[in-house]
Amino acid sequence: MKRFWLLVMLAAVTALAGCATPPARCTSPEDNPRHHYLRGMEALETLKVDVAMEKFDRAVYCEDQFSAAYSGRAVAFAIKSRLQGDAGYKGVEIDRAMENLEKGRKLAETDNDRFENLVAAIRVNNLIKGNKWLDAAEDAYREAMNQKIDEKLLDYYQGKEAATYFMGLAYLDAYEFRKAEDKFRETLDARKDGKWNEPADRAWKKTDKIVRAMGGITVGDVGKKIAVMASVGRGDLAALLIDELKLDKLFQGRIPVKSQVDKMQAEFTPADIMNYPFKDEVLTVMKWKVRGLEPKFDETTKAYLFKPGEKVARGEMAFILEDVLMKLTGDEKLATAFFGQDRSPFPDVKPTSPFYNAVLNMTTRGIMEGELSGDFRINDPVDGAEAILAVRMLQQRINIH
Repeated sequence: MKRFWLLVMLAAVTALAGCATPPARCTSPEDNPRHHYLRGMEALETLKVDVAMEKFDRAVYCEDQFSAAYSGRAVAFAIKSRLQGDAGYKGVEIDRAMENLEKGRKLAETDNDRFENLVAAIRVNNLIKGNKWLDAAEDAYREAMNQKIDEKLLDYYQGKEAATYFMGLAYLDAYEFRKAEDKFRETLDARKDGKWNEPADRAWKKTDKIVRAMGGITVGDVGKKIAVMASVGRGDLAALLIDELKLDKLFQGRIPVKSQVDKMQAEFTPADIMNYPFKDEVLTVMKWKVRGLEPKFDETTKAYLFKPGEKVARGEMAFILEDVLMKLTGDEKLATAFFGQDRSPFPDVKPTSPFYNAVLNMTTRGIMEGELSGDFRINDPVDGAEAILAVRMLQQRINIH
C-alpha cells in the first residue's frame, strides 16, 4: 500500500512540474525581447543588418512568440535581398522576408503588434518590389491607419505617422512624386517634434524639388529614375539629354543634308560602356561631340574611357548645357559672351574659372540658378531634380515643345 501511495505522489509531482511555467530564458533588465527589437530596428537605420539580425534573434530566443521580432526580421531580410547580386541568393532572402512577415502577422495579438507588422509590410514590399508591390503597400498602409494603437507602448515607430512616412517612401520609389509629397507633408503635420519629422522633412524637400522641376512636363522612365538620384553621373546625363531632350533629333534638324547625318557616328566605343545600359545614348552624345561629355584619358588603362559613373559637378553641367545651347542656336558668340569681366556675381566662381562663362550663360537665362547664400556651388554634384529642371528650362529657352 505504501508503495502505491508513493507512486501516486510521484505522479502528482511530475504532473505539477509539467504544468509549471518554464523558467525565463532572459532575466536581466535589458535582456528582454522588446529591448532587443528596438536595438535591432535602430541598427537597420544605418544598414547594420547583421547587428539587427542578432538583436532580432535574441528577441526570439527570449520569447519565441514575439511578433515584432519577426516583423523586424522581415525588413532585415528584405534589405539583404537588395544587397544581393546573385539572383538565386536574392530569391532566398526574399522568401525569408515574406516568411517572417507572415509569421509576425500570425503572432500579432494587439493593435500595436499588427501596426508594427503592417508598417513592416509597407517597407518589405517597397524593398522587394514584387508583383503589384505598390498595391500591397497601399493595402498595408490603409490597414495600419485603422489600428487603435497605444503610442506609449509603440517604442520604435511611436505613432501612426511612421506608416505615413514609409508610404511616402514607397510612392517616391514608385515615381509617384505628388503622392509622395503629400505623404511627407502629412507626416510633418502629424506632430511638431515627432521622430519621423526630420527624415520626412528631407524627403519632402527632395520630392517638392522634383515636382517643381518637372513642372507639368511629361517625363519618361529614364527621367523619373534620374530625378530621384542624389548625384547624376556622366552616363545618366547623356541618357537624359538623348531620351528626354531628344537631342539627336534636334541636332539632326540643324543639318539640311540627310546623307551627312547618316554618315555620322561616334569615332569609337569606349571599353567601359560595352555593357552599359545607356550605351546607345553615350555613343549618340559622342557622335555629336557634346563638349564636356567627351571620353577621358585614363592613366591606369592608358585608354580613353567615358567613365559613365563619374559624378557631374554643377560647373560641368553648365559647361555641357552651354555647348548644347550653342549647337542648337548656332550662336558661337555664347562661348565668349562674358569674357573679360573682373567681378563675378558668385563668390565661388572666379572670372578665371574655365566654367565662368558657361555658368553666367546658364544663370542669366534662368536655365540654372545659384543658391540663396549667393554661391553657385560650382563643385557640388548635380542631383537628379536639378538636372531635370535644367533640361526643362533649356527646352523653354529654345522653344522646344
